[in-house]
Amino acid sequence: MPTNATVMPGRSNRTAVMDGIGRLHIEERPVPQPGDRELLVEVRSVGVCGSDVHFFEHGPRLNVFKPPHVLGHEVSGVVAAHGPRATRPPIGTRVAIEPSRPCGICSLCRGGRYNLCPQMRYLAAPPTEGGFARYLTVPEDFAYPVPAQISDDAAALIEPLSVVVHAARCAEIGVGARVLVSGAGPIGLLMTQVARAIGAIEVNVSDINPFRLSLAETMGATRVIDVSAATPSAVRLEVDVFIECSGNPVALPDGIRCVRPGGVAAVVGMIPTEDATIPLAFMQTREIRLVPTFRFANSYAAAIGLVATRAVRPEAIITGHLPLDRVETALRAGRNDPRSVKTMITAQA
Repeated sequence: MPTNATVMPGRSNRTAVMDGIGRLHIEERPVPQPGDRELLVEVRSVGVCGSDVHFFEHGPRLNVFKPPHVLGHEVSGVVAAHGPRATRPPIGTRVAIEPSRPCGICSLCRGGRYNLCPQMRYLAAPPTEGGFARYLTVPEDFAYPVPAQISDDAAALIEPLSVVVHAARCAEIGVGARVLVSGAGPIGLLMTQVARAIGAIEVNVSDINPFRLSLAETMGATRVIDVSAATPSAVRLEVDVFIECSGNPVALPDGIRCVRPGGVAAVVGMIPTEDATIPLAFMQTREIRLVPTFRFANSYAAAIGLVATRAVRPEAIITGHLPLDRVETALRAGRNDPRSVKTMITAQA
């Protein structure tokens, strides 16, 4: 099988490099060489995630930042070359890239819960560099072919959609469920779509941003709640499943108080501190299950299926496109524009 050395002569890997907190520059790097069972992928589209923004503005939560570093983990592209022992998918295949790099041999990996692998490496999480570049190497097992009806942007957004699919499974959202989603950001808006696709008959979405709440309505929300006026518990909402997607520690206990006896509260949004307050006595006397979720495992195939059958429209959350040279502008978009939800980077522009 050919490697990038034989199929990419004279090409360079234009890359957006973070060289410090709040600092980024564009540089030309060599095209990376795919390893033993790796692929060289020509990047087509990359979504800007809230974790990218947090890292850019504040640095990582759990790691020591050692510049230079490359962000971006919501990636789609085209297979450009195979490493020495890689055999699939064929060169020219459009793929969605799963950013997980688990060890594959620990008990968690072998038990199917590789998202909890203690040796996990993840695109854009130090020391593993991400996809804000023209070319990227990935393990062949984590490059998923996508059908023609899925756009490059939608293929990149399989990553956040997989987060949502995993959370929906953990929360056991079922046909006829009544659901509360706190936070109408990218994850909350995708959760709204997935809950309706699964069969939820009621999806309530709360946020403080009127534009995002209006988007939620177009994506299937049966009711939107502006929490700057009244919280879900204040309007005496009762649901079977509460999904916290905002990362706001205040939203968590309020949403839990809306869960019926025997219901489920799932935590998807990353709380900014290790400690959070929950109404434990309220939960105990009602046997409300608290289900924290982290990233995803074994969700990509299902997420691709949802998009391929048009049960979910990930492009509906996109509010802007920028070229690779303007990654820094994209990382600041959420702070500068209240109507910004998801900005996509077009790597080959």
